[in-house]
Amino acid sequence: MLSKTGVKKIGKKIKRCQLLIAKDAGTQFSDEPSEFLCVCNAGLSTGLEQEGLLKEVLLHADEVQTIQMPPGKSYCYLSFLSIDAAKSVYKAMNGTCPLGQDGAVLLLAFCCGLPCCLTNPWSEPMPDGLVVVRDFVDTQLEQVLLGAVEFGEVQEYSSEQTATNALKNRQVKHYGYEFLYGTNNVDKTKPLLDRKIPSACDELWQRLQKLHPNLCWHVPDQLTVNQYEPGQGIPAHVDTHSAFEDPILSLSLGSDIVMEFKHVATGRQAFVDLPARSLLIISGESRYVWTHGITPRKLDTILVPNGNGLTIRKRQRRISLTFRKLRLSEQCDCSFSNCCDSKKRVFKHHAALLETHAALVEAENVHRVYNQIAKHFSDTRHSPWPRVESFLQTLNAGDVLLDVGCGNGKYLGSNSSAFMLGCDRSDGLLQVCGDRGFNVLQCDCLALPLRDGSADACISIAVLHHLATTARRRKAISEMIRVLRTGGRALIYVWAKNQEENANKSSYLRQNKQNNKKVTSVSAAKTVSSIASMECVAGLPECTLPVHTNRTPFQHQDLLVPWKLRTESNEATEKQTFLRFYHVFEKYELEQICLDSGQNNVRIVESFYDQGNWCVVMQKIEPM
Repeated sequence: MLSKTGVKKIGKKIKRCQLLIAKDAGTQFSDEPSEFLCVCNAGLSTGLEQEGLLKEVLLHADEVQTIQMPPGKSYCYLSFLSIDAAKSVYKAMNGTCPLGQDGAVLLLAFCCGLPCCLTNPWSEPMPDGLVVVRDFVDTQLEQVLLGAVEFGEVQEYSSEQTATNALKNRQVKHYGYEFLYGTNNVDKTKPLLDRKIPSACDELWQRLQKLHPNLCWHVPDQLTVNQYEPGQGIPAHVDTHSAFEDPILSLSLGSDIVMEFKHVATGRQAFVDLPARSLLIISGESRYVWTHGITPRKLDTILVPNGNGLTIRKRQRRISLTFRKLRLSEQCDCSFSNCCDSKKRVFKHHAALLETHAALVEAENVHRVYNQIAKHFSDTRHSPWPRVESFLQTLNAGDVLLDVGCGNGKYLGSNSSAFMLGCDRSDGLLQVCGDRGFNVLQCDCLALPLRDGSADACISIAVLHHLATTARRRKAISEMIRVLRTGGRALIYVWAKNQEENANKSSYLRQNKQNNKKVTSVSAAKTVSSIASMECVAGLPECTLPVHTNRTPFQHQDLLVPWKLRTESNEATEKQTFLRFYHVFEKYELEQICLDSGQNNVRIVESFYDQGNWCVVMQKIEPM
């Protein structure tokens, strides 16, 4: 029992923690008991383990529903099925449970809910392309397979592990080719001629063909067998794109395990329970974009079977058989260019040219063009987008908003109670804003002429996609973060490469009546061929980009988009075509750039797709 003095000291410590966490994660704390508890001084960064915390909680209440442990943070969250359960844990553990760093007692506080930026990995849907086939083999075949890959008493390790100890004493065998964990690849010139995949595995392909006749797969030629003892795991990784075909298959034998998947760009997590004798099929996005790994631990936190909440399951010895098919060519055919090693090699020269000439490309194929088409462009930009207006309506009286790349200023009159300031590079568009009575200034989005922390909010609508390199896009976002006050938010819109999200065509595509018809292979081929023309960027013969055909699906990320302008003279009507540089964004690309630009002082509040655009709301926070 704590003394009155002890209770007072604990209370002061909790208040200090609450202020820091509220700034960092936007957590709203409650003076009254609720179903939600925040552990204010312990989390992953202090060494607190989820199963250890759950074990302690279950001594006092069995209605825990969720444990959320934000990566790299010194705090975490608990949610319960009832307020009474939360009160019981609070009473028993606050200021007394020694699970903090170096044996410090835990500091608990009730909160109004879990921060919106956090998700429960157990409630997350499985990554696209991931399939778990339960009871893929029966117990009899399981024993046959275990006998075929038996390790025996002599420990076996890969040659790479012998040199680097990379596998932490986990036993591993390779068949066909050795899987190299340092590169997540194989050496195709060194097949294991004396160790082919055991014939006992042949029955697996017959079962797979029967259960999933529509699955596009190949009979594997590489097998890695891992033996996991309790407390062993494998680091999160993505098998190299150019090395292996899609999909990758993993069979669990002996016991259950929890595998953790993490999206490379956004950090989203999903936990997948793999029962013994189940087959995991990793294909598509889950194969190419999500890492998969097993955290070394002796206990797994799992969902309560046929019920709510979490419980603990002891790990036992597990054997995994991971099957891969080597890719014959060096070129991967996936659609995830930002994560693909082969596509990065192909575009390396192109990216180097753009990097060298980025400022010139933007000057010639963005700034000069918009000055020439300013009046015509402004005439076509008169309807504010609803979700941008909704964001602007959240501003309070007297708040300062900066519109980075304000164009003709169509958003600068959206909230009369806030001070709206616009900036742009185009003389012609700024003249339009001035004629409308808006507050504007001319500047480059890479160097905003505002003091640090001087704006309550920023918007940047259809601007970043005109910057020629990732580094310049990152710099523009970091400038917005710099001028935002702590707690301030920014809304960013960029053009999406995918113009057909959830089977719905964007308004950009629907303006072309041909896009509303059923697509055939012939018409698809015509679409691809229609963008084959190439043009020099900024008049540089060595740097060319494809010219996009308006109102058709995008085939490239970096391209030139035509703007057609008619001008009338005394003699005739002339048609001019101006080519604007665009970088159209892949899914999650904008989120990743925002996080990279923030250097630990940014959190993603919301990300969404809106009529052919990827959109992010980010918030500036205190760096931890």
